[in-house]
Amino acid sequence: MIRHFRRNESGQFAMMTAILSVPLLGGLAFAVDFTEMNRQRVDVLNALDAAGIATARQAITGATDAQLIDYAGDFFEANLNAVDPADTTLSVILPQNNTGGGTLKMSATLTYRPYFFAAFTNLVHHVTGASTEINFTEHTEIKLKNTLEVALVLDNSGSMDFVGTGSGQKRIDLLKAAAKQLVDTISAQAAQMKQVDKPVQFSLVPFAASVNVGASHETSSWMDTTGISPIHHENFDWSTMGAANSNKKVELSGGAYYKRGTGWGTEKDKVMTRFTLYKDMQRQKFVKTGTESYCVEYKWNGNCKTWGTRDTGYTELVSFSSWQGCVEARPHPYNTDDTTPSVGTPATLFVPMFAPDETDQTDSNSRPANNNWWKDGSTNSSAAVRQRYMPKYYTAAAEGTAAMGLDEGPNASCSTTAITPLVDVSGQTGIDKIKAAIDAMAPNGATNVPEGLAWGWRTVSGGEPFTEGRADTEKGNDKVVIVLTDGANTYYTPTSVTAHTYSGTYWNYGGNDLAGSKAIYSAFGYLVPYTNAYTYGRLFLGTTSAITKTDYSNANYSKAMDEHLATTCTNAKNKNVIIMTVALDLDATKGTTAEKAATQAQIDGLTNCASFSRIRDEKLFWNTKGGDLAETFRKIADELSNLRIVG
Repeated sequence: MIRHFRRNESGQFAMMTAILSVPLLGGLAFAVDFTEMNRQRVDVLNALDAAGIATARQAITGATDAQLIDYAGDFFEANLNAVDPADTTLSVILPQNNTGGGTLKMSATLTYRPYFFAAFTNLVHHVTGASTEINFTEHTEIKLKNTLEVALVLDNSGSMDFVGTGSGQKRIDLLKAAAKQLVDTISAQAAQMKQVDKPVQFSLVPFAASVNVGASHETSSWMDTTGISPIHHENFDWSTMGAANSNKKVELSGGAYYKRGTGWGTEKDKVMTRFTLYKDMQRQKFVKTGTESYCVEYKWNGNCKTWGTRDTGYTELVSFSSWQGCVEARPHPYNTDDTTPSVGTPATLFVPMFAPDETDQTDSNSRPANNNWWKDGSTNSSAAVRQRYMPKYYTAAAEGTAAMGLDEGPNASCSTTAITPLVDVSGQTGIDKIKAAIDAMAPNGATNVPEGLAWGWRTVSGGEPFTEGRADTEKGNDKVVIVLTDGANTYYTPTSVTAHTYSGTYWNYGGNDLAGSKAIYSAFGYLVPYTNAYTYGRLFLGTTSAITKTDYSNANYSKAMDEHLATTCTNAKNKNVIIMTVALDLDATKGTTAEKAATQAQIDGLTNCASFSRIRDEKLFWNTKGGDLAETFRKIADELSNLRIVG
C-alpha cells in the first residue's frame, strides 16, 4: 500500500499537504506570537508593580505631583526589560492629601505587534492590514500607609470644676475619662501597624487663660532669651533703675537691654530680660543653726520667772519665684499661625509671662489691685508709676515671705500644667505618658481658646517650636487638632473679678484698676501697657471694625478673642490641619442676654472652626452634655479610625 501511495501521481497528496500546512503554519505563528506576547505582558505587569511600590514610597517624602509622575514613568521604563517603552502608555492617578494616605493608582497599556500571526491572517482571509496589533491594559493599586498626629486641646478653666450636665461628676473628671478612652481605642489600632514608624502620636495642650509650654524651654532657640521682642519690656520702666542707683542701671543698646554699672557685680553688662528678672528677685529666709534660752517672764525683782527656748541662726537670700512655663500670645498675625520663630523677626519669638506687681493702693471701695504681690518701692502717688517702677524688685522680700509658683505673683494667669509634645502611642510607654498628663490636669483660670488652638497646631506642625511632628509636606500623614471647651472666650477687666487672696484685705470685693491697665494681666498682656509698639492693645490687633478699639469691656474682649479664634482656625485648615471641636455644656438659652449672646457666639465659632468629615456630610463639631461626653469621644475615635486605613 505504501508503494502504491508513493507511485500515485494524481496530485492528491500534494493538495492534502498544502491544506494541512495552513493550520500547521497558523499554529506555529500563534505559538510564537502567544509566547512573546505573554512575555512582554508579564514584563509590563512586573514593571508596573515595581513602579507602583517605588512611587508610593516616594510620595510620602513630599515630592510634588509633577515629580512623582516623572519618577513613576522613569522607574516603569527602566524595568520593562526587552519591551520597547514606545509600545507602552503609563497612566498615574496620585493619592490626594485630602483623603489621608490615599490610594496610588497606576495602569499601563501594551501595544503588541505580532511577528507572524498578522501575516498568516492576511494570507487566509486575504485582508491586508488585519490584526496588525493587540492592546492589553494592566492595573495596580497601592494603599499608602496612613499615619496620624493628634493634638488634644482641652479646656482647664475654672468652670471645668463644675458638675457636668446629666452626670454626677465634675466636667474635668468626665473629660479625663473620655480622653483616656480615646487614647486607648486609637493606640490599640496603632499597635497593629508594625511596619510603620510612629503610626499614631498624641500631644496634650491644657489651656485656660494661657498655655504652659514648659519651664524646661527657658533656653530654647524659639524663646526670646535676649529680650528683643517688641512686647518683652512693655510693662517695665527701666529708666527708674538709674534714678534709684546710678551704679545699677539698665540701658537699651542694639535693641536689647543690658545691666550697666558696678552695682551689678558679676552681672554687669549682661542682658536684662524677664528671665533674669525672675532670677534676680529674692526673699529673706531664716536658717536655723541651734537654740538658745531666753526669759519669757520676769519677777518683780528682775530675776527670770519663766524660761523658754528659741531658734538661733542667720538670714540668707533665696529665690522668690521662677518662671513656671507660660508664654504670652505673639503680636498679630503671629498669634494666629505657626510661623517659625526667628531672631531675625523678633515678634515671632515667644515671650515668658511676667505679671507685674501692682500697686499697694486701694480704691474708694477699698478694693486692692488684682495682683499686688510686692511692695511698691515708689512713693509716687500714681499707681501706674508704682506698677512699672523697677527698683522694687531688687529689695528682698521680708523674712517669712513664701515663694510663689503657678498662678501666683509674676506667674499670675499661668495656671495649667505644661504641654506634652507628641508621643508615639503604639507602645505602652507612650500610652502611659499621655494618660498621666491627662490625669494631671486641674481646672483653674479663664478661657482662651485661640491660644489653646494655636499651640495645639504648633505641637503637630513639622517646625519649631515643637518638632516631634512629621514634615507638613509628608503625604499619607494627617494632622488633627481636637478642641474642647465649656465656655465662651474670656478676658477680664480688673474690677469684674476677685483679686488674688494675697493682694489685700478686701480681695473678694474685686480688683481695682488705679493703674489704668484696662484688663487683668494674661496672655495678651495688659490692654494698655506702659509702652506700646502697636496702635492698640494686642487683644485688638488684627480684629475687624466690628471690634471697638476703645471699648474696654468683657463683652468686647470676648468678641475680639472670637475673631482671633476664627482666624487661627482658617489658617490651620489652610495648612491641611483637620480640626474637630467639642462644646461641652454650652447652652445659649440660659443666662443673661449678654451671656446667651456670648455662648451662642462660642457655639457658632466652634462650628465654623471645625473641618468637614470625610465619611459623612457634616462638620466635625459636637455640642454635647457632660453625661454624653464619653459617647462623643467614641464618635471622635470613629472619625480618627477612618483617617488611618491600612492597606
